[in-house]
Parts: sequence; structure tokens; C-alpha cells
Amino acid sequence: MGSISLKAVEKWFGPVQVIKGIDLDIQDGELIIFVGPSGCGKSTLLRMIAGLEETSRGQILLDGNDVTHKVPSERELSMVFQSYALYPHLSVEENVGFALNTAGAPKAEIDEKVGDAARILKLDAYMDRRPKDLSGGQRQRVAIGRAIVRKPKGFLFDEPLSNLDASLRVDMRFEIARLHKTLETTMVYVTHDQVEAMTLADRIVVLKDGLIMQVGTPRELYETPDNVFVAQFIGSPKMNLMPCDTDAGYTSFPLCNAGAVKLGIRPEHIGITKVGSGHCNGVVQISEYLGADFFHYVDCGPLGLLTVRTPGAFEDIEGKKVGLRFETDNLHFFGSNEMALK
Repeated sequence: MGSISLKAVEKWFGPVQVIKGIDLDIQDGELIIFVGPSGCGKSTLLRMIAGLEETSRGQILLDGNDVTHKVPSERELSMVFQSYALYPHLSVEENVGFALNTAGAPKAEIDEKVGDAARILKLDAYMDRRPKDLSGGQRQRVAIGRAIVRKPKGFLFDEPLSNLDASLRVDMRFEIARLHKTLETTMVYVTHDQVEAMTLADRIVVLKDGLIMQVGTPRELYETPDNVFVAQFIGSPKMNLMPCDTDAGYTSFPLCNAGAVKLGIRPEHIGITKVGSGHCNGVVQISEYLGADFFHYVDCGPLGLLTVRTPGAFEDIEGKKVGLRFETDNLHFFGSNEMALK
């Protein structure tokens, strides 16, 4: 079992409050990701769960037991840091089994658990190597292996892939997803990379200024954001936002619902058509070719600069005047408080 509950959790550094009353239930076996801009409190919240930061107010429960004031070693959680923090003079095998060896576990138990971790992480061929002889991805797998052997109730990952190059990050995302399916253990993961969040998470927690903006599956956050912040933070390119003003440049009909202040639409839900035959017109400032996709940045005057996503086979229309047609079933409306209008 590895359920984690946060009850009205707060964190203060002197007079500054960085976590502002968080309530969250993490289910046993769930992979949940904290995501948000720098300074939103995601790493602080993770460190509070780990016991590396004191909780100023509220409770942290593990399987229903209050661990708020317990030291990290008493929480049955393993943490994987951004820095691999491997011992350079020890082999992979010795690094993976270090915690067990320090705790005085029998050699047979150490060999069994280290062997299991090596098999799960495909480290068998590297057990005699030193960290300097490994790639970044292999070093991170060793760090994860060191966490696995403790058989924790949950894993805590603090931006574990941020030191890797783009190709290795893709490979390690696959490794972590596979590891989660294999171990079926609770994982709490912090990242600033929304691609990691979207591809790995069972649920995502979007944080801003120490508060939860929304909790949901990747699909829920992408398709039904609760507010403007989530709408623009989740998704790349971000959601287009336009003023809800009938004088703002719509040529066909007012698209906004009553009470709406802003209209949002994803780049892939805008079609390019002839001038005058869509909902608005604009001039394509830049077209970015990415192979499978084109991103067109269209200056629509009072509506602002809109991003349109088309297949890579689409023609390069940079510099041309075009019409834009919105998929009206995929519009999002936001009120004056920036909350979504359902």
C-alpha cells in the first residue's frame, strides 16, 4: 500500500508562505505529477512529503497514518533527485546495494534485491562499471535502482530527467513508464516539462503560487481546463486566447457565450481558408516547419497573434493573407475571474 494524503498543508519560510493550504489524495499505485512554473512550490511540496522540509501546518498521511513529523527514514518512501549523487569509487552493483549494505542486511538479501533491480532496469551488463563509465541515462537508472532495492511504499522523483539531453529524456520517459507498470507502486514526480507530465502521468497537479489550479488526467486538463492559467500552461503550442468583443474582428458571427470575457481555442482546431470565408482574417507572420507539423503564427489585428497547427504536408504560407475558421465545438470560454464557463 502507498496512498498519500495531504490535508490543508502549508509551508512558511519566515514571513513568506510558499504552500498555501494544499488538499490532495494520491491513490495507491498512482503516478501523479506536480507541474508548474518555477517558484510555484512543486519541489517544496515533494520535499515535504519526503520529510526533507518541515510542514508548517496541516497533515501528511501515508496509508492513513500521520507521518507529518516523522523523519525521512521513517516514512518508507524513496527519493530520486535531479543529481544522480552516485559514489564515484563504487561499482554500479555497490551503488545500487549501498543502502542495504549500510543497514547491515544479509548478503543473500542484498544480492537478491540488487539482482532484481538490475533486471528491471536492464543494468545487468553494467554492474562492474564505475559511474564515470556510464551515460547520463544509465547513471539515472542506477539512482533509480538504489531507490528500488529499499522496497518503498512510494517513489518521489524530483525533476530526474532535467540533466539529460533531449534524446535521453525520451528514452528515460519510456523507462520510468515501464518501471511504473512493472512495480505498480505509487510515484510522485515533479517536473517543469509539460511533455513529461502529459506522457507519464495518471493524473497531473498543476500548481501556481503555492496553490493547486487543477487536478486531472492529461486529457481532462487539455480538453477541459478549469481556468486560463491551465489552458495556456498545458499544451504546446499553448491555447490561443482572444477578447470576447463583437467589435474585435470576427467576420461571421459573435462566437462568445454570454458572460464570457475571453475565447480560447487550441491551434489544431483552427482551419486555414480563403480570405473572408472564415471567422476572421490575418496575415501569416511566420511558418515553422517541424516535419510532422507546421506552426503558423497569424497576425489577426484586434484578436492578436494566433497560432495555427497544420499537418507538415501543408503548404508554406508565410507572408500570405488568409482566413481562419474555428471549430465551434472546440471553443473554450472564460469569465472575468479567468475561470472556465461550463
